[in-house]
Amino acid sequence: MLISLDPQDTRPIYVQIVDEVRRALVLGTLGADDPLPSVRDLAVKLRVNPNTVSQAYRDLERQGMVYVRRGQGTYASPGQQGGAERRLLADGVAERALHEARRNGLTVEELIEAIRFHDNQRSSEESQ
Repeated sequence: MLISLDPQDTRPIYVQIVDEVRRALVLGTLGADDPLPSVRDLAVKLRVNPNTVSQAYRDLERQGMVYVRRGQGTYASPGQQGGAERRLLADGVAERALHEARRNGLTVEELIEAIRFHDNQRSSEESQ
């Protein structure tokens, strides 16, 4: 499982970790009952405080995304790869896009138009 943090992102680091795990579940790179990296290993890899990773893992456990086996580690919960989780991921992306659009003085319509333009441009490039 690949977790990357964006230093330019205004969200707290633990929230970015939660979102990265959620993304891995939706994309299928993290399957049911797959182990997550240990708190210490992930903290070293990401160069963050282990308490930050612990906070993210506790949040994921509260949400039912992961479960803990005492003495063994943290694992992805079964049934988290479905449409409901995908919808939550899409909602988060939409919320961040709206926030950035408004912060830059754009309307919702301008944002939607830009998204459609870039999606059509990407589609035409892929078909060539």
